[in-house]
Amino acid sequence: MAKYESSVKQINHPVESVYAKISNLNNLSIIKERINDPIIREQIPADKLEQVSDTINKMEFTADTVSCDAGMIGNIAVEIVEREENKCVKYQSTSSPVSFTFWVQVLPTSDTTSKMKLTLDADLNFFMKQMFDKPLREGIEKMADMMAMIPYN
Repeated sequence: MAKYESSVKQINHPVESVYAKISNLNNLSIIKERINDPIIREQIPADKLEQVSDTINKMEFTADTVSCDAGMIGNIAVEIVEREENKCVKYQSTSSPVSFTFWVQVLPTSDTTSKMKLTLDADLNFFMKQMFDKPLREGIEKMADMMAMIPYN
């Protein structure tokens, strides 16, 4: 197993609002809208922008699952497997070439702000870890940046 952690991100919303949003995957469909935001688009490398945009637009959401057709990789589906109110939401792959668990931890920093950290635990063999280590480290950080910008109100 390989573990990847984002840095802690500050969010200008109360922990209750953040938790309410991340504990219902239907709420994260905002990602489809945000992919066209110039601030988001400038954070994605130009040579990957079309691919990322296509993948995000193919995403399907329910309250407990999110899935997408990731082209040559195939279908990837994730479901919520654990919720700890106003603290943590844990997601697990249900369809993916690589088994993984992903969780989002949130904690209050005041009545109106909170902080967030993302962790990915992936079942990578030695060769896969060598190939994907850097992209996964960068990806978890970029995902945390994107999630810190979501409007949680």
